[in-house]
Amino acid sequence: MSSRWKAAILALIVMASPPLAFPSPQDEGAVLRLSLEECILKTMKNNLGLALEAITPELADVSVTLAGEKFMPSLSFNYSQQDQNSASFSFLDASEKVSTLQNDSSLQLSQLIPTGGSLAASLTNYKTDTNRRFQSINPRYGSTLRFTFSQPLLRDFGFKMSRREILLAKNNRDIEERNFAKSLEDTIYASESAYWNLVYSIENLKVRKQSLKLAQELLEKNRAEIEAGVLPPIEILTAESDVATRTADILEAEAMVKNSEDLLKTIINLPAEIENAEAVQVVPTDSPSVVREELTLEECLRAALEKRPDLQAARIDIQNKDLTLSYARNQLFPDLRLQASYWSPGISGDQILYEGGNALTGQIIGTIPGPSSDALKDALRFKYKNWSLGLTLNYSLNNLFTRAFYAQSKLGFDQARLKLKNQEQQIFLEIKTAVRAVQTNFQRVEAYRAARELAQKKLEAEEEKFKVGLSTNYFILQYQRDLASALIMELKSKVDYNISLANLKRVQGTRLEDGNLVLSRYLQEIKERVESL
Repeated sequence: MSSRWKAAILALIVMASPPLAFPSPQDEGAVLRLSLEECILKTMKNNLGLALEAITPELADVSVTLAGEKFMPSLSFNYSQQDQNSASFSFLDASEKVSTLQNDSSLQLSQLIPTGGSLAASLTNYKTDTNRRFQSINPRYGSTLRFTFSQPLLRDFGFKMSRREILLAKNNRDIEERNFAKSLEDTIYASESAYWNLVYSIENLKVRKQSLKLAQELLEKNRAEIEAGVLPPIEILTAESDVATRTADILEAEAMVKNSEDLLKTIINLPAEIENAEAVQVVPTDSPSVVREELTLEECLRAALEKRPDLQAARIDIQNKDLTLSYARNQLFPDLRLQASYWSPGISGDQILYEGGNALTGQIIGTIPGPSSDALKDALRFKYKNWSLGLTLNYSLNNLFTRAFYAQSKLGFDQARLKLKNQEQQIFLEIKTAVRAVQTNFQRVEAYRAARELAQKKLEAEEEKFKVGLSTNYFILQYQRDLASALIMELKSKVDYNISLANLKRVQGTRLEDGNLVLSRYLQEIKERVESL
């Protein structure tokens, strides 16, 4: 076999081997050399779909804060002034009209408690000034310090019922985080798949070009031999036809490279960090490795059932449905409440002195001033202690809507459980398919490697026969095509093997774990980038 043919075959083999990224000086400014890890990091950093979905967990986190607001203390203040005037119709009233000026103010601090009840502390004050006759104290000041406690004993009772909105909001936040993790894993897989497909399309183009070069060299050799009278002119038609066919193959391969490159640029959102990204050529620097993975269906399935984000989200959704069902069941009870109150009043004002100590005489002989602070002091010192304790029962005679809500909640809970079982069944199928794909693709690599070696040996043998005139151009070109096809299929099987491994990690839900990707840290980075916009 001639040294030129050996060099050509060796070049074909090199084309199918791992790509080596050596920058060309003239193309350096328009080339982006990208490793698989860099591709994934750029995807996580720039992908618009991920940036959009990363906001959803943040919104859910805000909902948790809003749900907890109900347990924040509430402070209220009220003030009113009222001036009443009416005609006199009793000898107890003034001679012409009765006038009463009243000022009321109140300050209350209240808060819901985790058991479902409420606590309140209030301080009320009033001042009454009237021209009615026979008053003992006028103007009169009053203050009351009151503590109240209300606790439901049946409906709305308990920590779970009172914190239902908070628990649901927290669960919804966890669900959104799991959903985002699933989207993140899917997007990472898409970037890996696009990366390896670009590797394949580039190497496929190289093999096609080298195959065309071999066909062109054979064509030139045939022309020389025809001119020398060694070959008949008809032999050149086969070589020319094959050159045309391989040229068409190159056009198809170039389109595949562009399509694969455009897809990868879109996934990593290359324009976000590079201007005129359309003019940039992406050159992968990693090659598809083939290392046998020892896999068992049981271990892969166990990992998926434990770590799949969408499965975790489905389990949390069942918790939500169970909580809603418990709440609906609780609402069927009557509203029985314990009411307790403890209060201390205080009264002061200007005491009016009547002749003989009898107010009915109507003869005022003097007054003893009494400041408003005395009423407040009496209330704060609990000079007059009062308390009350009671139960109130409210029973609806028609709870049709409540029962409908309970039935709806029960159906929702049953539906969520069935959905989880169906999802587990689908995951089992996905795991089986993914494991089988990994095993099959590894076997394909071995088979296509053997096929490529045999194709190479066949071409070498045919070349030896061609040298002694025992073969024709047709067979040489055919075996060249066979070798090129074997090289391409071997490369495709390697790429498929790496893609199937990535897909197995995706369906297991372990890609973030294997890649040492911390979801909470990534969400925080996304939040900071969004806030900086």
